[in-house]
Amino acid sequence: MTTVRKAIIPVAGLGTRVLPASKAIPKEMLPVVDKPVIQHVVEEAVAAGIKDIILVTRSGKSAIEDHFDTHYELEAELSRKNKTALLEAITNIVPDDVTIQSVRQSHALGLGHAVQCAASMINNEPFAVILPDVLVNNFSQTKNDLACMISAFEASNAAQIMVETVPEDKVSLYGIADCKQITPEAGKSTPVVRFVEKPAAEEAPSDLAVVGRYILPARIMDLLATTEPGAGNEIQLTDAMDALIKEATMEAYRMQGKTYDCGNKTGFLQANLAYGLQHPETAAELTTFIEQLNK
Repeated sequence: MTTVRKAIIPVAGLGTRVLPASKAIPKEMLPVVDKPVIQHVVEEAVAAGIKDIILVTRSGKSAIEDHFDTHYELEAELSRKNKTALLEAITNIVPDDVTIQSVRQSHALGLGHAVQCAASMINNEPFAVILPDVLVNNFSQTKNDLACMISAFEASNAAQIMVETVPEDKVSLYGIADCKQITPEAGKSTPVVRFVEKPAAEEAPSDLAVVGRYILPARIMDLLATTEPGAGNEIQLTDAMDALIKEATMEAYRMQGKTYDCGNKTGFLQANLAYGLQHPETAAELTTFIEQLNK
């Protein structure tokens, strides 16, 4: 049994959908309640058993790396003022046995290129790819969806692609999985034969949309290395996945949680509301505020 211990998180995007907020601040550093989006994503990975996190970054994104680094002056000041809870919050962002490294994507050549930039750090191991725009809220579950995907990969040795059902009028916004008209139960996987990028509703093979979580074998790196530029003249991860499907079984894992696309303004606001209603420090007052708005 091969254990998935590594995750690639591409954070080199420009964040144009949330401008002007992302002009000087990386979009991944925008806060959802009291943590930046990237911290929520890293915590999801750690909860799934990931030990090595690789950030694919670019110039202007150093704030992300700084967030996971030690801040001696702040820690000393909080310690001096005996603000123990706050001190623990900034010093225990990731466990001691988790490493966070970064590699540069020098040119914006697509998601596939971003993933391939981390090839030398994968060491021929299977790995997760986590897109930081999307938060997956598994608040009511003891085991998050990423952990379930890893378990499914370990059981079947088949690449796992997270999907969720979307309304018919939304399928044209997503990559759609073709599972031969089979829709797996939430928390289960089923073989996928192809992916169709942003199809018209009448041409979509299903309502199962890819939502930014992947468990992939090391072989995908070899395929990415020879993948020609596709849509947008970029190296697309989906093109390499299509090549992988021809060689090995790939499965669509239907998620159990709820996704929030923090890469756009509405999704970002929804995430703050949802997570704010779950946070012990904000839930009660936020509930009251929403009730007052409804009146």
